[in-house]
Amino acid sequence: MTYTPPIAEQRFLLTHVVKIDEFAGHEAFAEVTPDLVDAILEGAGAFAAGEFAPLNRVGDEVGARWADGKVTMPAGFREAYRAYVDGGWGSLAGPTEHGGQGLPLTLASIVMEDLGSANMGFSLVMMLSPAAVEALKWHGTDEQRRTWMPKLVSGEWNGTMNLTEPQAGSDVGALKTRAVRQDDGSYRIKGQKIFITYGEHDLTDNIVHLVLARTPDAPAGTRGISLFLVPKYRLNPDGTPGEPNDARCVSIEHKMGIHASPTCVMSYGDEDDCVGELIGEENGGMRAMFTMMNNARLNVGLQGVSIAERATQAAVAYAAQRVQSARAGAPDKAPVAIIEHPDVRRMLLRMKALTQAARALAYYAWGQTDRAHLGDEGARARADLLTPLVKAYGTDIGCEVASLGVQVHGGMGYIEETGAAQHYRDARIAPIYEGTNGIQAADLVGRKLGLEGGAVLASLLADIRAEAGGEAALMELVDACEAAAERLGASDVDDRLAASYPFLTMLSAAVAGWLMARQWQVLETESCSSGFATMKRAATRFYLDRIIPEAAGFAAQAMARADLLYSFDASAMVD
Repeated sequence: MTYTPPIAEQRFLLTHVVKIDEFAGHEAFAEVTPDLVDAILEGAGAFAAGEFAPLNRVGDEVGARWADGKVTMPAGFREAYRAYVDGGWGSLAGPTEHGGQGLPLTLASIVMEDLGSANMGFSLVMMLSPAAVEALKWHGTDEQRRTWMPKLVSGEWNGTMNLTEPQAGSDVGALKTRAVRQDDGSYRIKGQKIFITYGEHDLTDNIVHLVLARTPDAPAGTRGISLFLVPKYRLNPDGTPGEPNDARCVSIEHKMGIHASPTCVMSYGDEDDCVGELIGEENGGMRAMFTMMNNARLNVGLQGVSIAERATQAAVAYAAQRVQSARAGAPDKAPVAIIEHPDVRRMLLRMKALTQAARALAYYAWGQTDRAHLGDEGARARADLLTPLVKAYGTDIGCEVASLGVQVHGGMGYIEETGAAQHYRDARIAPIYEGTNGIQAADLVGRKLGLEGGAVLASLLADIRAEAGGEAALMELVDACEAAAERLGASDVDDRLAASYPFLTMLSAAVAGWLMARQWQVLETESCSSGFATMKRAATRFYLDRIIPEAAGFAAQAMARADLLYSFDASAMVD
């Protein structure tokens, strides 16, 4: 099935949710004119549909192949990636002093959204490079920035994030990889990392690994972790890739989905000659890594939107051409396309409403990140609060919508040839990596609710009330969020964590509902009579009238204590 970029939807959100026209009033984004925005939307969509989408099936069916430490990508991938680099798509938001175009992250995120919809597994190769750029920008030395950032910004080299080890998953503090300082100031790295996205491939001339490791006398736990830059190839004096750096891919995982993305087991220092550079200070690795992860988490939330969009398009196309039975109650007993049956309509409209709501939430968060870049500290704090919401809610919606896509296809959805199953298989990883959604919920109630003494959340809820006060169900949900937040703030750790996920879902829906209500108000006050506006009206009302009350149903869980969860011994689970 072909992919059609949702350009009208993207443009509508940039105008009314992000309010991107306001950016041009700042010197840093003075070039962000409507003409430039339109050119990027049109160009990115055409590139994704023309170059990445045709490779989606071969990426799934053939996938990345490992042999003797090397990973080979399917036919066509290297040429498509070169076109991505040559087109400048990777450099949109990169710093101008290092070859980037200095445009808003919001615009760069839309490119990632389109590429993810077109070919999610392939798009992962560029997801962590911007995160690596951010880590170097804020924590690297001037020399490191000059040496590594231009190629990462352009996409000529890609970046990776190396946290996980066999014994250290969510518990990052348990990692054992070692880094020993040498007389020349470099470090020798030794250890193994797992689940490394695009840790080895044949698309670029070099790979820049950012690796968490411990120095010999480092404190225990996360306080003793440092971050190191470890290239696949060491550099010659002229900056070109030189000799290999004792960093090897010893295998790739055989996964449920994203087959086009090599998920690597990386071994560093098998010959005791893996050279790394310290980024930031010793024992300061978690600060630098969180700079990467916050960027990556927003991108992963948008992956949920990407796969939801592709699954929705496929389901609508199938439902429009699959003829089965007459519509119940209709005088004409001739069979109709299943899109005419009420329950199929319900599923399709739910898919559209959820996808649009998650997209609005993600775009709004990226817009706040751009406003923070312009010096708005309130926007910076709000982006911090929104990050776990975007990552968790966006990826949950990606899974739900992909599952509904299979259901709309019926039995054919369970057959691989339709592609519906691939959407679900690809989507399922997103709630897991870059911090599971449970960890996002823990971050929300453990760190984010207390930002500025709770003022950041209070300001957000006040803005929702001020703009969308006419939506009664949404106001009830906001009241429930406020009550739950107050209780969680006074609860012990077990109670907070037990209620964290339902609370995150409620708050995410409240923010998304606010943004959907804003779009409804625009449609009601402006002359919008196109087919796009007709569908947008239906999707916004479905979300506000049906999804919002559904989200309010999580209030009982968000207010519940943890005692029931611990009313039995863990052994009772397996008896």
